[in-house]
Amino acid sequence: MALIAEERKEIVAKNHRHAKDTGSPEVQVALLTARIAEVSDHLQTHKKDVHSRRGLLLMVGRRNRLLKYFARTNPEGYQKLIAKLGLRK
Repeated sequence: MALIAEERKEIVAKNHRHAKDTGSPEVQVALLTARIAEVSDHLQTHKKDVHSRRGLLLMVGRRNRLLKYFARTNPEGYQKLIAKLGLRK
């Protein structure tokens, strides 16, 4: 269920601020969004997988906290990011 290295590099390349950026809020939110989508697909077929469901809820909460921080510190970047990722906030 984890993202493979090539997918991670591609997501980082699309959302980074500079060449060696891997920890900015944009990158972290994009990576979490990809992982959330993957776990959501997994839970569609494995409905009774409670441990993965808990992990999904933790990831969603972490993404919400990062988005709240990003909206507070950089409102314009926040709007661009949610439009790019297709989030509904």
